[in-house]
Amino acid sequence: MPAPSREAGFTLIEVLVALAIIAVALSAAVRVAGLMTQSSGLLRDRSVAMLAAQSRMAELRLEGKLPMGMKAQDCDQGRLMLRCEQIISAAENGRLLKVGLQVFDRNQDAPSLAKLETLLSRPL
Repeated sequence: MPAPSREAGFTLIEVLVALAIIAVALSAAVRVAGLMTQSSGLLRDRSVAMLAAQSRMAELRLEGKLPMGMKAQDCDQGRLMLRCEQIISAAENGRLLKVGLQVFDRNQDAPSLAKLETLLSRPL
C-alpha cells in the first residue's frame, strides 16, 4: 500500500495568499474604474461649458454692441448650473476689442471649466 503523498494539493496558507493577491488586484481595478468614471464626468462638464462659452461669444457678435468692462450672468446648460463671466477691453492696437469668456460651475468654488478669448472689431 503506497504512502499518501504530501504534495497532493494546496495548503491553507497557499490558498489564503492567492486570495489576498486576487483581492488586492480587484480593489485596484475597482479604484481605476471609479477614477475613469469621475474623469469622464468632468470631461463632459468641460465640453458643455465650452459650448456655453461659444454660444455666449456668438450672442455678443450678433448683438453688435460690446460694452467695455466685466459682466457676469447665468448660462445654465441642462442640469449644469453655470455662470459666464465676460471681460471686454481695448486691445493694444486700439482698433480691436479683446473679449474673454470664462465659464464656472455655480455650485462649486472651483477653477473655470472653460475659457475662451478672441479679438473682435469695434462696433461702428
